[in-house]
Amino acid sequence: MAQVKLFGYSDRISVKPGEVIQFYVNADGTETAEAQLVRLIHGDQHPAGPGHVEQEIECPVNGRWRVEKQYTQVGSFLEAADTERRLALEGSFTLFAFVHPLWPQVGMRQCLLGRWDNDKNCGFGLGIKQNGLLEFWVGRGDEVDYLEAEVPLKANMWYFVAASLDAKTGRATLYQEGVVNRYNSVLGKVAPLDLSSHVSEVFRFRPKHLADTPFLMAGSRDWHEKRGHFVSQLYCGKIDRPGLFDRVLGRDELDLIRSGHRPPAKGMLAYWDTTHGYTDQGIGDTVTDVGPFNLHAKGYNRPVRAQTGWNWSGRNDCFRLAPDEYGGVEFHSDALIDCNWKQTKALKLPDNLRSGAYAMRLRAGPGTGLGEEYIPFFVRPKVPTGRIAFLVPTASYLAYANEHLSFDAPIVQGMTGMTPILTDIDVEMYKNPEFGHGCYDSWADGQGVCYSSYRRPVINMRPKYRISSMDITWQYPADLSVIAWLEHHNYDYDVLTDEDLDLEGVAALEPYRCVISGTHPEYYSERMMDATEDYIEGGGRYIYLGANGYYCNVAIRREEPWVLECRKFGDTWKAWEARPGEHYMATTGQKGGPWKCLGRPPQKIMGVGFVSEGFGRSEPFYRMPDSYDSSLSWITEGIEGEIIGDFGLAYDGAAGVELDRYDLTLGTPPNAKVIASSGGHTDNYITHVQVQLHQHPGITGSYDYRVRADMTYFAAPNDGAVFSCSSIAFGQALPVNGFENNVSRLLANVVNAFAKPGPLPDAARPEVTSPETAPAAS
Repeated sequence: MAQVKLFGYSDRISVKPGEVIQFYVNADGTETAEAQLVRLIHGDQHPAGPGHVEQEIECPVNGRWRVEKQYTQVGSFLEAADTERRLALEGSFTLFAFVHPLWPQVGMRQCLLGRWDNDKNCGFGLGIKQNGLLEFWVGRGDEVDYLEAEVPLKANMWYFVAASLDAKTGRATLYQEGVVNRYNSVLGKVAPLDLSSHVSEVFRFRPKHLADTPFLMAGSRDWHEKRGHFVSQLYCGKIDRPGLFDRVLGRDELDLIRSGHRPPAKGMLAYWDTTHGYTDQGIGDTVTDVGPFNLHAKGYNRPVRAQTGWNWSGRNDCFRLAPDEYGGVEFHSDALIDCNWKQTKALKLPDNLRSGAYAMRLRAGPGTGLGEEYIPFFVRPKVPTGRIAFLVPTASYLAYANEHLSFDAPIVQGMTGMTPILTDIDVEMYKNPEFGHGCYDSWADGQGVCYSSYRRPVINMRPKYRISSMDITWQYPADLSVIAWLEHHNYDYDVLTDEDLDLEGVAALEPYRCVISGTHPEYYSERMMDATEDYIEGGGRYIYLGANGYYCNVAIRREEPWVLECRKFGDTWKAWEARPGEHYMATTGQKGGPWKCLGRPPQKIMGVGFVSEGFGRSEPFYRMPDSYDSSLSWITEGIEGEIIGDFGLAYDGAAGVELDRYDLTLGTPPNAKVIASSGGHTDNYITHVQVQLHQHPGITGSYDYRVRADMTYFAAPNDGAVFSCSSIAFGQALPVNGFENNVSRLLANVVNAFAKPGPLPDAARPEVTSPETAPAAS
């Protein structure tokens, strides 16, 4: 009997009562599954906490669902709009492109461009053989003629390639020339390289064309009896300014195109200008055909734009400054943005559904392990009902979606100081290409993944999940500890998501007296940063309940909020590094990377910013002198002694995993008070590269005084305020001892004061000190 496996996703992550949400489910080993709508309360099964807690909710679609095996088109490519079959050439033709292969000797054929049916062996194509040789082929169904180059293509080098077929004589030619300059390729001019190949041969026949075969770039048409048509022979690399002519271009004409001249008009059927349409606000997924027939090509699984092209000079580092040098469109054989499965079930949410974290729970077979699936989503109110909003960091969930660090990052064991603990869920997530990657992974060809999406199963965005490299709950299941705390104390709260914040700006937050963040809101778009800052400046009270937050700039399209873009580079710890010239995001045209490098370190908004991370052990907080100020006594009311949080579900302490620190030089408001700080961290905690110029001995937890979490409070304009906990582990200390502990008490003190109408308890505030006279943190 086949093993039962259930995986799914929804079309929306944020939804209101009365709206429709659609579910997509893939099943192996079963044709039915039992579905139950649940409200999720707590998602950590650590024995020191309440365990997994959920509430079953009545709804019309509860019960048995018919489920089936679904198939996913993995890989990015372009498809030309050719309804009149202008590209189904039966006479002479030439096709050409600048190409930058990433993995030419992968062992599988890669189609660069052509109108080729890989199942029926019909049409024509220009591509790369299994052994890395450039290849041109035509087929008529029963036979295929091939012509291959003499010199294999090298990875990360730019070439101009072309193929032509003379219909009268049958003469096929293949043209390959390197176009290497001082900047555009992995090797320079001093390397003794043979990049050229010019070969010719007479083909026996002309291509036969099928009516429904599309003209594709970076792949070819294929078919399977169960999944139907799909795209195979996927290419890994860049393509820049490809074109197609209905005649044979001479060697002199190809040489002119290779040198940067515009292709001639005579005989042009299509010329896809991959630099066309660039704006200050970003680039779309459609590549413009500037030829006579407007056969524009649409991207599938988001081919990467804003990439350097064959003629990049190194002088400009952004596509907005020199668009003509950014014609590279990059493709990856394992890219995935949307599974595009058939809908399994749709649900109109009940009109009286409370705001909160929900999931459609599916069970089949044993109903555990791979036979149990939760498809999560968040319900916000039709109209804000509470004075408190819990802001779910869904952008960060996407950045970490389906991360493969335990498998593919050799440094992860040294970083965490522990051996990964793998479950069958982790293994399934790694070995199944239909789950795609997150922004902590690299594609199979070695380039860093800059796009992530929730229109696919996100296996680690589930209750009960423990991140294998750290053996703690992380992101979503860790944030459920905050929801459980709000539930335990019967707070009247609503749930919002990063998606809501990015789409609506400060208007999403303004109805609430108090906003509480998740435990790790690391990835933030400019619209989200602006909205948060404006909310606080306008009188909002904000509780930053984590660390390493507001750290990395990301971009999200308003019309496609399920996709996030992230470019990693600069003075930061990172899983991969964007190549030179490719630091600006195609989504918005804005520079990616750390917000600190853009002049907006998180200290300017939250009072604290990232200083260190470590694993295996967390520490408690110790009260600082500011906590004994009579005007601030309300924060620590009811707390005895100096130690806060010598317990927790994340390594037995409230200060750990990742830590933030008060720093006036980076923008901490000068009136900020340090309520408590941690200390005594192990040497697994290392001072972050952003706060020092050189790496040297003595920058670890037992040596460097900067390795600490600073719990801070400051008053903002218009009776606003910010309280920052500065530790990812803080939120996971809340559930210990049935939520009756001093971490829980301290947070309740702050939430009660922030949510209460009227001025804060310290309304009679002292004069704000200047940065020169403000006291440093202890």
